[in-house]
Amino acid sequence: MDVVKEILEKHQKDLEKYKPITVEKHLECRVDVGMMLISDPNDLNEQELKENRATYLLQLTRDNTQLLINDIWQLPTERVDECIVAKLPPPTTILPRLRKVPGPKPLTKWEKFAKEKGLTKKKKDKKVYDEVLDKWVPTYGFKRSESEKQKEWVLEVPQNADPMTDMFQEKIDLRNEKVAKNEIKRMKNIVRAKKDQVPRSGYFGAEVASSSNFLTAATVAKSSTASVGKFQEKLRNEKEARGIGVKELIPGAKRKASHISDQPESEANLDLIKSVLNKKPKVDIEKAVSLQKQENRIERESIVKAAGGKTKSKKGGKRKGNRQFAAKKPKGGRGQKAVGKKSFGRKRR
Repeated sequence: MDVVKEILEKHQKDLEKYKPITVEKHLECRVDVGMMLISDPNDLNEQELKENRATYLLQLTRDNTQLLINDIWQLPTERVDECIVAKLPPPTTILPRLRKVPGPKPLTKWEKFAKEKGLTKKKKDKKVYDEVLDKWVPTYGFKRSESEKQKEWVLEVPQNADPMTDMFQEKIDLRNEKVAKNEIKRMKNIVRAKKDQVPRSGYFGAEVASSSNFLTAATVAKSSTASVGKFQEKLRNEKEARGIGVKELIPGAKRKASHISDQPESEANLDLIKSVLNKKPKVDIEKAVSLQKQENRIERESIVKAAGGKTKSKKGGKRKGNRQFAAKKPKGGRGQKAVGKKSFGRKRR
């Protein structure tokens, strides 16, 4: 009996590990099996969410997933290569899109021509055998150009060409020209597909540009300077382009003043007055001291002059009224001569 009891207890513990597939909800969840989506309209338990957030969300996710799996197992199934496969029904939930559904890609000029003529595109071989190099080389890509360099290590100079001409550089220039032409065709296809207006001064319009196109292009080029074409000289008999929008083709022709803002005029004036009144002047201490000394000296001289006295000049002379006299030399040489003191006076004969 003890052995049977232990087996039953162990079986019960094993069953407790796995939860039942039945899930009870207050409100029924909306399940979209085709989109494999389930939405739960039931409210969250705020108390359990605060006490044990991770465990509560894990339990909630497990229950909703179980409901979705239960609906998937109710679908008709079939066996494909030893696997049980269920065919999902069409989705019922409409997901919003940021952009509209892309339409069919417009055909290029060559694709339209091929469709009218019934031409089919043949698939090119990735590699072909080159008898000169005696190996398989790719038909396109960067490795193709490398193989061409190995193949054409020398080029013949035509008789009517300059013998000093670099034929390798001419070949590179010809290839770059072809690439530029292909790029122009690609831009034309884009303009044609979008059904946009061809630029008035552009390069992708008609095959032969008219005189008005050249005039427009010249006007735009002149207005592309920093002065908006103000200092550009006009050519002789030059005509002005007509029908050009100033705001459209000449940037900055009508610029908005920098001091104009959305702030009311009264507030702007108050801010201006505050900035002037709160501005602290720069104080130069040395200049202020020198000016103060100069004012004091002028004041003293004016007082002495008013009293009829004498004032000393900067050169050491005495000033009496408006006349200036040299100061008297101090009397020297009286008394006993100091021993060891050299005299710098004039020698007597």
